[in-house]
Amino acid sequence: MNSEFLITAFIVVLAPGTGVLYTISTALTRGHRASWAAALGCTLGILPHIIATILGLAALLHTSAIIFQGVKWVGVLYLLYLAWLTLKENSKPEFQHSNISNHSYFKITIRGILLNILNPKLSLFFLAFLPQFISPNQGQAVLQMLYMGVVFMVMTLIVFLIYGFFASSIRSKLVDHPLVMVWFNRLTAGAFTGLGVRLGLMEK
Repeated sequence: MNSEFLITAFIVVLAPGTGVLYTISTALTRGHRASWAAALGCTLGILPHIIATILGLAALLHTSAIIFQGVKWVGVLYLLYLAWLTLKENSKPEFQHSNISNHSYFKITIRGILLNILNPKLSLFFLAFLPQFISPNQGQAVLQMLYMGVVFMVMTLIVFLIYGFFASSIRSKLVDHPLVMVWFNRLTAGAFTGLGVRLGLMEK
């Protein structure tokens, strides 16, 4: 495995983004187990972009303004939807308790998957990122990109789990101060809204 790829991928995964924000906010409001579901969902949401890159669909997304704008605005609406869901937590006292149902874990995972699937920047990123590290001497470019994509996903899952662990470790100190959690949810909703606006302003 190319060391340059590993270093670059680690920096990209470590950088705060929508997935990191979603995982941390889930850890603080729902607990460490819920953050596992969020991290898993965000990781699984990367897979379609990797497959699209390998199959060349990302190139179509890049060249078709209509498709790109369509995916982009669905992603914007979804980020605004997450902001609204986060604000709703302010009116629910149960966010202070980590005992949630398996169905809730499933919903958290699905939201994480959709969060990344509906981000067209990921397809464009992998389209520009993965081919740079293909070794002509090794052949099988498709298998190389698939392998690098899997490594990227594993790295994402590990880093997001770590983010979630540290966020949930301070959760017990915050749940005793409901006002702090209320303001945290408001800030998180504002961050999702800001990310949605930034995505809406993004050009190809």
